[in-house]
Amino acid sequence: MYHDVKFLTYKDRKRILITGGAGFVGSHLVDRLMLAGHEVTVADNFFTGRKRNVEHWIGHENFELLHHDIVNPLYIEVDQIYHLASPASPPNYMYNPIKTIKTNTIGTINMLGLAKRVRGRMLLASTSEVYGDPEVHPQVEEYWGHVNPIGPRACYDEGKRVAETMCYAYKKQEKVDVRVARIFNTFGPRMHMNDGRVVSNFILQALQNESITVYGDGTQTRSFQYVSDLVDGLIKLMNSNYSEPVNLGNPEEHTIMDFARIIKDLVGGSSRVEKRKAMQDDPRRRRPDITRAKKYLDWEPKVSLMIGINRTISYFKNELSRSHHSERNFHAPELGLDY
Repeated sequence: MYHDVKFLTYKDRKRILITGGAGFVGSHLVDRLMLAGHEVTVADNFFTGRKRNVEHWIGHENFELLHHDIVNPLYIEVDQIYHLASPASPPNYMYNPIKTIKTNTIGTINMLGLAKRVRGRMLLASTSEVYGDPEVHPQVEEYWGHVNPIGPRACYDEGKRVAETMCYAYKKQEKVDVRVARIFNTFGPRMHMNDGRVVSNFILQALQNESITVYGDGTQTRSFQYVSDLVDGLIKLMNSNYSEPVNLGNPEEHTIMDFARIIKDLVGGSSRVEKRKAMQDDPRRRRPDITRAKKYLDWEPKVSLMIGINRTISYFKNELSRSHHSERNFHAPELGLDY
């Protein structure tokens, strides 16, 4: 059985393409747009995305899933494109840096070309990584960044930076309608179990009573937002009249060591926090200035850190307890959030 979707007449119903729509963030965006009554097409090559993230919509008349790599052109008719395709965690994008660069350059050109042909609007999921290891704190959209162009993270950082450049080149030269979201650290259900990101790493290690590994001295900071807040921001940005880059993140800043302790306390168990050698080019501080999002989108995060982490812990508990394929335990669409 499918969840009830809103009925929209042909005037209000949009045909929406989500590249990377079977991924962590993409699948939550699919849920929200499907429930709102739109026709959603997902294009994903399943490098990091998984079919089970969207399986609850397969067969629905408003939903289509394409096994497609956007490094190759895609010719379909759409009104809006959410371009989320790209590995987003360091282990994934460092595993195949050339693929990461191709997805963010050739893939973005293909999506901009599609937007141009169908006269649609394209939203680029950019990243806080465009700021590199920032010398400005908190990070404002006017800041140009401090990035190592030949470091281990460059395939992603510079890939997203040139993707932004291409968006504004297409806007200026071809009058393509573009939106750019600079996404800060995000967590929640459907995160990949082994994506190597802070929250998923710490939760899995704590649930399995393994050492919680902190790279470096643990004083580096991050700001984490819950995935439903990010989805709200993406949809508001897509449907706004604002076309400059917009930070989407939670300005609440914590050290990595704080996170390790918070998650250890919430999960319980006998895990100990263990320090490891620092990662190269790991940003020291990360916190978004969201003045622009508040002003132009009327958006700010609503879900508290504790509620978000508890939801994510229960999701990972379910995942770890699965022993048969038939135990689906997928994270159902969030219809109403208790903020």
